[in-house]
Amino acid sequence: MVHLIKSIRTKLTLWYSFILLTTFVAFGLIAYEYLRRQLTDSLDLYLKQEVNRVKTIFSQRIEKTPPPTQEELWNQIFRYSFLNPRKTLIEVTRRDWGSIAFRSENIGDESLMIQEYPEDSIKINTLYSGNVAHLRAAITATKKLQIFVAYPLSELSDVLENVFSIFLILIPVALVISVGGGWLLAYTSLRPVDLITRTAREISAQNLNQKIPERGVDDEIGRLTATFNEMLSRLRHSFDQIKQFSIDASHELRTPLTIMRGEVELALRRQKDVEEYRRVLVSNLEEIVRLSGIVENLLMLAKGDLDQQQLSLEQVNLKELLHELYEDSEVIALKKQINVKLLKNDDVSIMGDKIRLRQLLLNLIDNAIKFTPERGVVSLSCERQNGFAKVEVQDTGIGIPSEEQGKIFDRFYRVDKARSHEVGGSGLGLSIAKWIAELHKGRIEVKSEPSKGSVFSVYLPL
Repeated sequence: MVHLIKSIRTKLTLWYSFILLTTFVAFGLIAYEYLRRQLTDSLDLYLKQEVNRVKTIFSQRIEKTPPPTQEELWNQIFRYSFLNPRKTLIEVTRRDWGSIAFRSENIGDESLMIQEYPEDSIKINTLYSGNVAHLRAAITATKKLQIFVAYPLSELSDVLENVFSIFLILIPVALVISVGGGWLLAYTSLRPVDLITRTAREISAQNLNQKIPERGVDDEIGRLTATFNEMLSRLRHSFDQIKQFSIDASHELRTPLTIMRGEVELALRRQKDVEEYRRVLVSNLEEIVRLSGIVENLLMLAKGDLDQQQLSLEQVNLKELLHELYEDSEVIALKKQINVKLLKNDDVSIMGDKIRLRQLLLNLIDNAIKFTPERGVVSLSCERQNGFAKVEVQDTGIGIPSEEQGKIFDRFYRVDKARSHEVGGSGLGLSIAKWIAELHKGRIEVKSEPSKGSVFSVYLPL
């Protein structure tokens, strides 16, 4: 019961019913008041017309000889009445004689004339019987006549009471219908939300392929369903990446550990001289350095994912930095007799972390040299372009297939896994390069063709 009361469906129904009831009551009060005013105005207009008509009739005929009979006067008045003439009260008195010239039979014996009367104008009054409004009257006078025309207010009261009774009947009926309709509407509208809730409860890391059936309607629920399914797809992709990352990381760490273990076991099988032990230790040291590099890179990327990596910002002259890297790359490329060229080097400065920027560009240059055959060419350039500093590293290496280019920045991803072990590396260089570029609010773009080479372009905001 408590769950039902707290549900959105119940709240929507109650709010919907409350607003509708408030609207009905406000509409009823406004309609009632408007109708009362309209009826009163219509009655006042009728009384003014009637008193003028009576004045005209009596002014023309009161001096005739013989004077008209009561029946003749009444018939002439009755001919023009648009309200019930039997309920219209008319009384005319002679001011010069002080006698009654005409009185409708429904008045009775008591005179309805009041002491104050307007001459050649019309005055509208409400006459009371005790504290209750009884008649609505129009009074006028000429030099010889005083004319009184009235109509009972009970007629208006009956109409208003009927309207009020209709509202009293219709409002509860409309409220009941609105509560039922609101509940049905809320139930129908929120039923897809219940489906989303049930599906979300059933989803775990083992069944992220499950999706919520889409209705094909572009409304709030439809967009929520599509967004939820997109979120599931992203989660599934993230879980797949984590699984693949775990597999790749395990593989990368296992290889040097296996080598170290094998060499140590061989060294312990029999007595060796100092030089052999030294060779084993040197080999183990190389693997330890490789393991340390992998762990440090992973730690750096993990901190970047958690936004814990801070930049040491300073003014960095990219011209000087690229020239230093050019000189270093010539040394790295010497073993493979690769020709490193500095094609263009504009004087460009940016705000950035010099150590991280050096790491970014060095990773790209190192990759270019690793995957370029002997006597190949690696070209470097730096220039201004549309508010960015654009640094390019171009090689004549093995290239990257188009279907692989979207994955090369994934951690531990290698295009040619067999060749990767020959050239070395942990498969984290491009991931780190992309992360550093994004940390500087920049980006990396790649263009490549197999067997023709690759071009990596780094865009850093000036």
